[in-house]
Amino acid sequence: MKKIIAVIAAFGFASSAFAAPASASASASAPAAATAPKNSQQSKMATCNADAAGKKGDERKAFMKECLSAKPAAPVTQQDKMKTCNADATGKKGDERKAFMKECLSAKK
Repeated sequence: MKKIIAVIAAFGFASSAFAAPASASASASAPAAATAPKNSQQSKMATCNADAAGKKGDERKAFMKECLSAKPAAPVTQQDKMKTCNADATGKKGDERKAFMKECLSAKK
């Protein structure tokens, strides 16, 4: 009788050990899918949708069409940054200019 109980207990333990990893992997993949990064079109849609707050009907439809079809702004090149920062630094000299240029060129635009 003790052998039968031991076999049943061992079988019950073994089956639960095999079942646990399957359920753990299924629950682990669900949050990953929910937090997947947005692609550029999804990001654009979210941004345009937020900007269209308060607009209704044809006005909203026209705004969304324009917003979603707009081309992304070209990234600012280092050369363009240098031109802009130089123009803004007019009148500054020495350490003041150096500090300004360092801050201006390192800023994300």
